[in-house]
Amino acid sequence: MAIVETHDLSFDYIRRDEDGNVSGINRALDDVEISVEKGEFIAILGGNGSGKSTLAKHINAILYPTEGYVLVDGKKTDDEANTLTIRQKAGMIFQNPDNQIVGSIVEEDVGFGPENMGIPSDNIWERVEEALKILGMWEYRKHSPMRLSGGQKQRVAIAGVVAMHPECIIMDEPTAMLDPVGRKDVIRAARALNDVEKITIILITHYMEEVVYADRVFVMQDGKVRMTGTPREIFSRVEELQELRLGIPQATRLAYELKKRGLTWLPDGILTEKELVTELWRSYSTM
Repeated sequence: MAIVETHDLSFDYIRRDEDGNVSGINRALDDVEISVEKGEFIAILGGNGSGKSTLAKHINAILYPTEGYVLVDGKKTDDEANTLTIRQKAGMIFQNPDNQIVGSIVEEDVGFGPENMGIPSDNIWERVEEALKILGMWEYRKHSPMRLSGGQKQRVAIAGVVAMHPECIIMDEPTAMLDPVGRKDVIRAARALNDVEKITIILITHYMEEVVYADRVFVMQDGKVRMTGTPREIFSRVEELQELRLGIPQATRLAYELKKRGLTWLPDGILTEKELVTELWRSYSTM
């Protein structure tokens, strides 16, 4: 069953002059059709201006369609009567964790969302403990969020959403402001939420290495979905990705160049360094 669906979704950003007159229209989404099943790990890739973050804001009912419609668990996002339910079903993580952290103590911050939902106090603290342990942040529960690293702050922000018990979490470039270590921590946490907690993950990113373990990938450009498939299917189309000016994982690029130079037996769509080494060693051991 689909938890998120978009149907003929289009959205225009409208610019107005100082008198309120329309001075320009920018179509950010153009006839987007996607469907996400419950329990999937979905990645949405694209460069700046591709429309991927605008799409994320539609799933969380932050923006409403200009044309078409979006369903979250069967409910239309542009019906204001559904907004609270939709945001409980589909939590949102933004680029900058500082924009989501409101508490002066980690455990208080994580409990903020459930408290606003009217969850009884005893249940709130149960949820806080559960969420912090899932994200590996329990030992920091008494710390000030402002004294944590970027990756730790982002995990606290994610814990705050997890404590609300969503069925789906939309992560809008959650690692954009983090160093490589912080990025790995956050993606590892996202994978654990999907694998262990069975939470649907929609990861918006421009880092190709982050989508290797996704179930499916949507590639966007100029507000349209240009490619869709498994990570292996997407990364088998190196030249198309290059035409879209998107980066390629290092292992994928190296395998592609080796194939061009005669190692034609290498499979398409190699995703990781470990996989490439395994394929090269298999060939060497049979020589």
